[in-house]
Formats: sequence, C-alpha cells, structure tokens
Amino acid sequence: MRKGLAVVLAFMLVLGNIAFANVPSVMGAEIETEAASAVLMDAASGRVLYEKDMHKELPPASVTKLMTLLVAAEAVESGKVKLTDKVTASENACKLGGSQIYLEPGETFTLEQMLIAIAVGSANDGCVAVAEHIDGTHEAFVEEMNRKAQALGLKNTHFANAYGLPAEGHYTSAYDLAVIARETLKYPLIRKLTSIKEYDLRDGKFKLWNTNKLLWWYPGTDGFKTGWTNEAKYCLASTVERDGLRLICVVMGVPQVRGHFAESMKIYNYGFAKYQFKTFAPTGQKEGVVKVAKGKEDTVNAVTEKAFGATIEKGNDKNFWVETKLNPEISAPIKKGQKLGEILLYRNDVLQSSVNLIADHSVEKASLAEQITRTLKGVIGY
Repeated sequence: MRKGLAVVLAFMLVLGNIAFANVPSVMGAEIETEAASAVLMDAASGRVLYEKDMHKELPPASVTKLMTLLVAAEAVESGKVKLTDKVTASENACKLGGSQIYLEPGETFTLEQMLIAIAVGSANDGCVAVAEHIDGTHEAFVEEMNRKAQALGLKNTHFANAYGLPAEGHYTSAYDLAVIARETLKYPLIRKLTSIKEYDLRDGKFKLWNTNKLLWWYPGTDGFKTGWTNEAKYCLASTVERDGLRLICVVMGVPQVRGHFAESMKIYNYGFAKYQFKTFAPTGQKEGVVKVAKGKEDTVNAVTEKAFGATIEKGNDKNFWVETKLNPEISAPIKKGQKLGEILLYRNDVLQSSVNLIADHSVEKASLAEQITRTLKGVIGY
C-alpha cells in the first residue's frame, strides 16, 4: 500500500510542475521498482547499467510496435518502399480492436501518415495496413519481424503479430526490447516519429496524442513506445539524451496506472546521477591525414564520424588510452564520408568504444595528363 501511495504522490508532483529531473536519485547498488522486469542500457555501448529480471519472457503489449517501426524503417532505408507511398486499408486491417484510428476499407493514407499513426496513436489497424503494404500479408511481415529478432541475437523474443494484442507465442523481455531500441537509433526516422507529441489526421478531424508522457515530463526524452493490456500491464521502452549521454530504459509489467512513467523516471534519475559520457573527440575532429593516389589532391583529412567517447561512472575517468588506425594511402576517387580508418578507445586493455574516421571532403580522380605532370614534378623537382 505504501509503495502504491508513493507512486501516486510521484505522479502528483509531475502534475504540480515539480521537475522529476531534480528529484534526488537512488544511489544504492539496487533500485526498488514496481516493474516485473526492467533494464537501463547505455545506448553507445549496449552495456547494462541496471537490471531486474531483464531476461524474463513477458507480453509486451503495444511496445511490440517498436519492432514494427524498425522493420518498416529498414524497408524505407533500402528503397523497398517510400514514405510517400499510398497505403490502402484492407478489410483485414479494419477489423482489429484495441487502439486504432478506425480505418475504413479502402481508406488511403501515405506510408508516413500510417507510421505516425502507429508511433503516436498506437494504431493496431495501421500496423496491419503497413505490414500488408510492405510484405503483402500481415503474416509475412511478422515473419520478417522474427527474422530481425534472430539477426539481433534475441534469445527471449517471438512475435505472433505486429501490433501487440495478446496471442499465444507473443513475448519478449526487457533486455531484448532494449536491444531493439538500440538498433532503432540507427534510423533517425523512428525517433522523429516517436517524438511527435500530437498530430492531426484526416485534415484535423482526428487528433492523435502521443501515449508516451515522458515527452512532456522528462527533459531529453525523444522516444519510443508505451504498451498496456490486462495481461501485460503497463510497459514502456524509452530513450533519453542529456549532455551527450543517451540511455535506454525498458520497464515491463508495472501494475499501477502511469506507473511505467514513474518507474522509468526513477531509473533514469539513477542513471544520469551515476554516469556521464566523457568525450575524447567531437564529431568532425581531424585525427590524421591519408595520402591519395591518382587524385587531384595529394592528401585528405580523416575526421571522426561522430562524437568519440565512452560512458563512465562519474569521478572514475582514469586509465583511458586511444589507438588510431588509418589506411596509409588510398586511391581516388574518394567520396566525402568514406571510411579511411577508425579510432579506438581502451580502458586499461579493454576496448570501450570505436568510431570510424572518414574523409572530410571528396577527392576526384586526376586525369592521365595531371598524373603525368605530378609524376614529373616529383622526379625533376620543378
């Protein structure tokens, strides 16, 4: 009873505009959580920073849709489909219950609008419509979801549908959902969709409100997906970025209404109080020069593809060292952003992270005449 009261009081603080970000964090070895299963993961490395029964197989409810969005985003990335595609609702899509946008048979939206309906409004009917558009049938799309789960090495996951309503053989774990969430970070489209707070559908006649209230309540939140059924209780897979540190939190099986938000914020408070992202090189920093053969230029700069660093416990930033690996020479033509090597960060002898080193600009291939002239200059010295 006392624990339930604590969650209610925590929610009242939010409504009273008291920032949860300023609530003292739990700094013990353990965090007490009402979630049946939970995990806090460092997005940069995939390292688990906190967990409670994270491999327990549980029904995920609509958090299932995170995998649905991932498979859809990959289809967009590969060119299999386009966001501007017209998606037409079938009879099969329109007969679903639960959260929906009440599609009518034959009703048409763009693929982007359908994905927004899934990400923001948790539309079950939208999931089936998207699945049928990408793979022909809902069943074929679900097979693709399971293949993706296998490719990610998920040990405690199997999907029976693309929307998350209870079904035999439909389960996952907090850890597996965190791995899926980390994979989605490779696709900016997914965070763009899941961070939309509200959206007007059907020319403003149908309003969608994002079910993830952390977007309003917890600064730095920009994804992902909530879920609820009687069987699954309250679930949430989310991500927050602050001062270069991006964390992923998954809570499953929270019994209290809105408890998945309170429990997630509690776990995030712990993570941001205890850890920081230490940057050793910002995005685009020059880390070396590579010789260019047969190019219009003799050299090209190698720069960091993204911020280079590691998540560390605050006050514990010793014994790090960096190794740079670069191709000594590369033949033109070279495209801007082309990989030239990598830079690796070690703590003692353990690899912590690595980042690609890429060309800071393009270098065209020199003509035969230009190559001969350059060779003569090198030999004669004029």
